[in-house]
Amino acid sequence: MTIPKVFIEQNQLVEGAQMQIEVSGKTLTIKALCQPRPRLVDLMAEMTDGLPRVANWDELSDLGLEQAK
Repeated sequence: MTIPKVFIEQNQLVEGAQMQIEVSGKTLTIKALCQPRPRLVDLMAEMTDGLPRVANWDELSDLGLEQAK
């Protein structure tokens, strides 16, 4: 069975994506089970107060490999 490209793009499907198949008489219905992966630009647009900030971020001590070389 070939899945139309427009369906793949609309549902942001990737190889191996799970589908649900329902049979009703001579009708076969196929539904994508996965949720489209949110885009970063869309997630950031939903932030009403801008980017989150941590007070005194620049004064926090290093915890791991984030030290400047």
